[in-house]
Amino acid sequence: MTDLGQDKHRSGPPGLKPLDQGIYVHVPFCSSTCDFCAFYQIKPTAGAVDQFLKGIEAEAELIPWRGPISTVFWGGGTPGLLSPDDLDRLAKIIRKKTVIQPIEWSIELAPAWVTKARLEVLRDNGINRISMGIQSFSDELLDGLGRQHTPKQVYKAYELIREMGFKNVNVDMMFALPGQTEAEWLKDLEEAIALKPDHISTYCLTFEEDTALWIKLSEGRVKLDPEHEAKLYEATWEKLHKEGYQQYEVSNFAKPGFECRHNLSTWKMQEWIGLGPSAASQHDGMRGVNPADLALWSQQLNAGKRMQEDRRVLTADLLLEDSLIFGLRVNQGVDLAQARIRFPDANWTFVEAKLSTLESEGLLKISSEVVRLTNKGRLLADSVGTELLGLGSD
Repeated sequence: MTDLGQDKHRSGPPGLKPLDQGIYVHVPFCSSTCDFCAFYQIKPTAGAVDQFLKGIEAEAELIPWRGPISTVFWGGGTPGLLSPDDLDRLAKIIRKKTVIQPIEWSIELAPAWVTKARLEVLRDNGINRISMGIQSFSDELLDGLGRQHTPKQVYKAYELIREMGFKNVNVDMMFALPGQTEAEWLKDLEEAIALKPDHISTYCLTFEEDTALWIKLSEGRVKLDPEHEAKLYEATWEKLHKEGYQQYEVSNFAKPGFECRHNLSTWKMQEWIGLGPSAASQHDGMRGVNPADLALWSQQLNAGKRMQEDRRVLTADLLLEDSLIFGLRVNQGVDLAQARIRFPDANWTFVEAKLSTLESEGLLKISSEVVRLTNKGRLLADSVGTELLGLGSD
C-alpha cells in the first residue's frame, strides 16, 4: 500500500471524520498468575524488563506514525509492577511518538503495587487515568481468584491515587465468582461505590482455557450457573443506575464524561498500534498480533518485523463485522447510515438478513437506522456477536 493509500484509509470516505489513533502497550510482567487470567505474562527479572523496554523502543521505530495519538492504554500483566525508573523510561519512549498530549492516557494498576513514587512518575509523564483491579473486597473470594492484594491495600492505594491528584479513576470488579451469592456481590459493589470512582467496570467471571479456573471447572470443583449470572447482571445495572453511573457498554459504567475513550475507539473499530509481546494492532490497513513470547518478539524486531501473527488485510466486511459485534455492546448502538458510508462495499445483504433475524428474536431493535441491543440482548451479547460472525470470513 502506498503512503497516499494509507493516508486515504486513515481519513475515510467523504462525510466521516478521520479515524482516531490509539496506542496499546502490553506489559507482560506479573509476580503471580491469577486463577482466571489467560493473558500472556512472565515473572519480571532485571534482564527481562530491560529486554522488554528495548523492544518497545525498537518496535516504535518500525511504525509509520501518522497524525496525533488520541489515547494510550498500558495493560498487562501488571504495568504498575515496573519500578518508577522503568515506568519513566517506558513513558518517555511513548511520549516521543505522541506529538501532542493524548486526551486520555490510562494504566492498569494492582493495589499491592501502588506507591507514591510510581504515581509521581505517572502523573509527571502525562498519565491521567488510573484503572485499578480490585475484583472483590472479600479476602475469601480474592484468595479463590489467586489475587495477591487485600481489601486494606485497596483502600490505601485508592486514597493515595486521589491524594496524588488523579481525577479519572476506574475500578475493576468481578462477579459470579465461585460461591458468591447475590448479597455478597451487592456488598462488594456498595464498597466500590463508596470509594466514589469515576468509572466502574463489572466483569462476569469467564473460564478461559489453560487457566487454573478452567481446570477446576473441568474437574467439577466449580460450576457454571447462567441464571445466577443473569440475576447478577440485572442487579448490577439497577444498582449502578441508581447511584448515578451510566451504563455505556455491557460491562462498563461511568459518571458523565468519564467513559473510557480508548476502549470506545477500539469498539468502534478505529485505529490502534499495539506494542509489546502479544499486543494486537489495527492500523495502516492491516490487523495483526505480536507473538506471545518475549524472546520471539525481540527476535522478530531485530529482524525488522512486527505484527506477524493472524495478519490480515482490513476489508470492509471484516471491519463492518467487528463494528457490529463490538459496537452493539455499547448502549449507543451502531449507526447503520454512517456504517454504510464507511463500508459501502460490505455485504449488506448478509448484514440486513442477520439483523432482521435478531430483531425478530427480541435481541435488538432498529430505529431510525440505529441498531441497539434490547435488555434481553445485552444479557446475551456474546451470543449475538456469534450470530454476526461470518461476514468477514475470507
